[in-house]
Amino acid sequence: MSIKVAVHGAFGKMGQMVIAAVGREPDLSLVGGIDLKASGSSMDTASGRIPCGTDPETILRETHPEVLVDFSVASAVMPLAIAAAAHRVHLVSGTTGLSADELKKIDELARTSGIGAVIAANFALGAVVMMHLAEIAARYFDYAEIIEEHHEQKRDAPSGTALSTAKLMAEARRQRFSEPKQEEPSASRGQNTEGIAIHSVRLPGLVARQEVLFGALGQTLSVKHEAISRECYMPGVITAIKMVGQLQGLVSGLDKLLGL
Repeated sequence: MSIKVAVHGAFGKMGQMVIAAVGREPDLSLVGGIDLKASGSSMDTASGRIPCGTDPETILRETHPEVLVDFSVASAVMPLAIAAAAHRVHLVSGTTGLSADELKKIDELARTSGIGAVIAANFALGAVVMMHLAEIAARYFDYAEIIEEHHEQKRDAPSGTALSTAKLMAEARRQRFSEPKQEEPSASRGQNTEGIAIHSVRLPGLVARQEVLFGALGQTLSVKHEAISRECYMPGVITAIKMVGQLQGLVSGLDKLLGL
């Protein structure tokens, strides 16, 4: 029995990648698409023609998916989570920029409806391992900075991955990182998060790259991950789709599904 999947943000770059990846999995079945750019009632995919529209409620009611995958914008996630909970559809989202209150609300919605939800800042397995290694290293260094680089169309800065990494590092260290002394604060030093300066680069030609730099007396340590193409996110997305049905409530981060 295949898992029925609908995709929100179906016309976006990540949505198209998800649609193709789901179509390649014999135990997954693509049943619907949702996108504000939808101009008709259906769309063509490699797996065949599927219903597609602008209204999540309509598509969920007509196609009865078991899992809804979302790659869109932060403002769209809460209405989507409410619709998914109302139809008892599990949610997998890679959209970043959600507040702590919004994540708490999604967890409450999921638990009340008896569904699972996975929201991850990054679905690349290598990025998840990079974040885990940075978390380990954080216990042994007093100084750290993050350089994150993405394509010019990425709307948020710093990235959700960078902010999540800084949070994990600070929690592992159980205190803020030390900061280099400056006579005057400078915007060129990036956004300060838990004592970690995060530097954001946005340029055409990039997909996603992050380097975590640790410094100590006479030595440095660098942990780096680079996404060469968006295909690197698909194994993580597929893993989440297949596992979310076993959950109840929200799991934040792919690392928890991988047991890291």
